[in-house]
Amino acid sequence: MKDLTNEVIVHKDVNGVQYIQFKKLLEYTEIQHCFTLKHQGLNFKKYDDENSPLELSYEKISEVFNWNPNQIVKPHQTHTDRVEVVYDSEKIWNEVDGLITNQKNLVLCTTEADCTGLIFYDPVCKVIGNVHSGWRGTLQRIGQKAVKKMINEYHSDPKNIICCICPHIRKCHFEVEDDVKELFEKEFSADIEIEQFITVGKSIDKDGVKVQKYFIDTTLLNKMMLQKEGLREENIIDSGMCTVCESDQFHSYRVDGALSGRNATMIEIKE
Repeated sequence: MKDLTNEVIVHKDVNGVQYIQFKKLLEYTEIQHCFTLKHQGLNFKKYDDENSPLELSYEKISEVFNWNPNQIVKPHQTHTDRVEVVYDSEKIWNEVDGLITNQKNLVLCTTEADCTGLIFYDPVCKVIGNVHSGWRGTLQRIGQKAVKKMINEYHSDPKNIICCICPHIRKCHFEVEDDVKELFEKEFSADIEIEQFITVGKSIDKDGVKVQKYFIDTTLLNKMMLQKEGLREENIIDSGMCTVCESDQFHSYRVDGALSGRNATMIEIKE
């Protein structure tokens, strides 16, 4: 087994269930969190057939953390910028990509396969957040909107908020063409020099037409947006891991396409 532990994360294996945790969040014993790996068949993708590994995956990770699977809040993610406040586990969250709460024993869960999972914790106001920020969510500044929601709903001071950036596709593999590149230029050029987050890649021949490729650094953009909302640089903790580079450890849509599974990002305030 390859150990993914580095200066900010620890790789754990409990009864064959593998996941990573952020060392910073482990300092706070009142919360539990994890980002699951693909080992031991963990796959949080929703399937329509009866052989779905989904419920079994939730059962396995729940056993590790002594969670009640019925208390896991699972939004239907559609790459929106919607962040909602959760008071119980009964409500169905459609077209929602971010959750925040100060309630105990509610496990906020998002699923990713290259998209960026953002875990938030305010240890002063005791508020947690979990955000799915794919490239569309990043364009819509969903991470910033989650911070604003924590401030407006729970009076969080952004200087106290910790944000942990889970493994995701990084600049080395997030390759796009002009259409997506122009969207990022339009949205962020007033905040940061374009050359800082876009690198020109190779030009390829596509049906007899030359197509220019670009690499975009969504990690840098998310860090920039979080700092813009008042988070301290030292409270933005980046896992440093790329799901494409480490696709043997993490589910990756870029690598496996439609067959890709999903990793789960989860956080709870304990009783």
